[in-house]
Amino acid sequence: MNTVISKSGMGIAHSKLILVGEHAVVYGKPAIAIPFPLKVEAIVQQYNGSIIFESQLYTGPIEKMPDNMEGLFQCIKATLSYLNKPQKYLYIKIKSQIPLGRGLGSSAAVAVAIVRALFSFFGKNPSQEELFSLVQIAESCTHGNPSGIDMAIVASENPIWFLRDKEIVHIKTTKPLYLVVGDTGRIGDTRTAVEKVRQQYLRDNARVNKSLDRMESIAYQARDAILEGNISLLGKLLDANQEELESLGVSDNDLDSLIDKARDLGALGAKLTGGGLGGCMIALADSFEKAKVIAEDLKNYGAANSWYFSTEEERQ
Repeated sequence: MNTVISKSGMGIAHSKLILVGEHAVVYGKPAIAIPFPLKVEAIVQQYNGSIIFESQLYTGPIEKMPDNMEGLFQCIKATLSYLNKPQKYLYIKIKSQIPLGRGLGSSAAVAVAIVRALFSFFGKNPSQEELFSLVQIAESCTHGNPSGIDMAIVASENPIWFLRDKEIVHIKTTKPLYLVVGDTGRIGDTRTAVEKVRQQYLRDNARVNKSLDRMESIAYQARDAILEGNISLLGKLLDANQEELESLGVSDNDLDSLIDKARDLGALGAKLTGGGLGGCMIALADSFEKAKVIAEDLKNYGAANSWYFSTEEERQ
């Protein structure tokens, strides 16, 4: 009989939010992302048999994982190969608080947690370079040609300034950011959204380039606003970024409805976060208490779920 025995390893990662710059980041523009305190935990245990994977999506041998989990399958195989370990005798269990397909970095967070857990099981700790290269295997299967921002932020404890193929820069917040996340309840379609922007880029390059340039300017201004603690300006920049995303057709009625409601409730600014076409929106509030009120009212208004948090460590 196959049994789990005592030796184990653990890896943890968290969710993420794109504050500004989604879609533009694909075209070499900067983006700002922040950690979102929904957690993923991966536990690896020794097992007398082939590798078994347990999660809310699938439980069974990794060789029989469904097609939409091919990235994780390849990531597990690549990590074990890199560690020069046999592809057997392991039980991998995933516990996740992150809703799937909402632009919150679930796939990257699960992959990061798994790689960390596998390294931990074998008494090692991955470098950032090792982590990035192994997780990118999963992300490439899942998203095609990922920018790398999801992997970078789900493994970071601080907000980051991200430029594709450039060194990641951590951003120090001088004032806490009080943020609300509202879930439309619909899985976002990142691949379709990215392709939609690409087709516009090919068809109407001048217009899309202007929008990308504006989003680049917004990102630089947002970084300065965070560093200076100018939260009111940051809210206006979120609104400006949303205008550009709407012009590219990656927002939709459900997102727009929650965004408009958050503004009506007193948010300093609001926008979609992630790929769009479903998924989640974010709103910036002027206090923790205000964020709580907005989150509760969004849920009452029809959001499938809502969260609120502060970038202050003690609030998380």
